Amino acid sequence: MAQYTSDSFRPLLNRLVQTPEYFTADDVEAALNHLFTPNLLQPAQIGSFLTALHIHRVERRPDSLVAAAKSLRDRALKADVKNAENDFIVDIVGTGGDGWNLFNVSTTAAIVAAGAGARVIKHGSRASTSSSGSADLLEALGCKFTAPEPGSTTPIPRVPFTFILAPHYHPSLALIAPYRKALPFRTMFNVLGPLINPARPRGMVLGVAEREIGSTFAQSLRDGGVERALVVCGCEKLDEISCAGPTWAWELKDGKITETTLSPEDFGLEAHPLSDVVGGNAHDNATTFKRLLTSGNNIPEDLVPILDFVLMNTSALLVVAGLAEDYKQGAAMARESIVSGSAWNALEQFRDP
Repeated sequence: MAQYTSDSFRPLLNRLVQTPEYFTADDVEAALNHLFTPNLLQPAQIGSFLTALHIHRVERRPDSLVAAAKSLRDRALKADVKNAENDFIVDIVGTGGDGWNLFNVSTTAAIVAAGAGARVIKHGSRASTSSSGSADLLEALGCKFTAPEPGSTTPIPRVPFTFILAPHYHPSLALIAPYRKALPFRTMFNVLGPLINPARPRGMVLGVAEREIGSTFAQSLRDGGVERALVVCGCEKLDEISCAGPTWAWELKDGKITETTLSPEDFGLEAHPLSDVVGGNAHDNATTFKRLLTSGNNIPEDLVPILDFVLMNTSALLVVAGLAEDYKQGAAMARESIVSGSAWNALEQFRDP
């Protein structure tokens, strides 16, 4: 077992600052081993490290993201996913940071996809860049999250939808939270969430707010063991599939990554301006969520833009899960999940076990 000290971190930091082109994935792993050792590094060293990763864009390299994700997963509390070997588990998540403050579409899409037959284990947290994060919405809908006991594995039951609260499983991130919050920019750890789901999903829809990192995340998912994925970036710098216009997309399938563009027409749906799908606080979004999923065929007219927004993103997840042949079929399956009440039932199975 290597012994980590403040002094042994210094050459790593120097290499990152002076010659970032030679800072390898192994160096990232070694640096994080120091970083996640409690009370080891000085605040100046931590701040310098996070800043250098950002300035030199080392944090945007696929191998750096994979190394950092592995480091965090190795330190995470373990999840005992029942029947994981027989189910194609999927997740839909965004990196955040797009600044649009829209309705919780990915969380809703996750539940709607579960109602359509997917097994979804969503990994998320409370809001950091919006008024309502995935955990905030679910709590407003009456869901409770029980923290696992350190040293034990938490069973994840075989139900259509499950939610994993990220801070419960990644105590290492709490060590560096004060330093991240003190910095005026988003760090590598702000975008690692989609890569560190303890349930290890085999399929993912992952939204990024910058087109430039779409291919990077697709490669990182592939290198991290994900079998099928769709990385998306709405042309408005939106970390979802946009209901307003084109969405850049990178499809991972059979080990190959293909870049493409999606539009509402690909789903057989009309476009809607993003102003029609703006969200509110967690209570507001929970009210919208319940109206959408409990109205049957009589979905209120004012919810049609949000409905279509949800259908597009759900469809992508159903295609990734292998349940839909194409995006139009996926949208039709998502609509049936909503109007039949199956989506609402998926929420209830998770909320009221």
